[in-house]
Amino acid sequence: MELLKSFLRSIFFRNLAIAVLILFILIIGIMYWLDFVTNHNQKILVPDLSEKSLSEVDKILTERKMHYIVIDSANFNPDYPRFSVIDQAPKPGSFVKENRKIYLTINPSNFGDVTLPNVIQKTYRQAEPTLKSMGFIIGDTVYQRNIGRDVVLEIQFKGEKVNPGEKLKKTSKIDLILGDGNNQF
Repeated sequence: MELLKSFLRSIFFRNLAIAVLILFILIIGIMYWLDFVTNHNQKILVPDLSEKSLSEVDKILTERKMHYIVIDSANFNPDYPRFSVIDQAPKPGSFVKENRKIYLTINPSNFGDVTLPNVIQKTYRQAEPTLKSMGFIIGDTVYQRNIGRDVVLEIQFKGEKVNPGEKLKKTSKIDLILGDGNNQF
């Protein structure tokens, strides 16, 4: 028992108690400091910015102490007004902290240009999926006397011949001149 009393009175135990107390105070201090620095429990509701112009977005986000960055404007969507927001991150209804950046996708003014692929002398069966995958709309198919049945002989846009490699707007309606497979001249 005497040994225990002397141990408790010793310098080692006092130093250990002081170290534990300092560590406890340090942890509490760090917790309060982190709450202050990270704006803990502060939240701002992200507004719905869809179909709004950039000037409207700037006004709305400035009032809420947020910023925006335009990350993409490549794919035209005819359902939205030109130069309006079509997507945002974080999504509307989310909670964020002050000075958060909102990433916006903007609707461009029109469909982009697409290079017409070379489908001349390919069958309609090969040409159709290639053209559709690039965003073109197949209009009329006109048959012309040629030995190759359903072989693409010419591509027309608004009645004018277009050559592979030329640029047309995505969703352009193009007409195909095909061979009828008749080998009699």
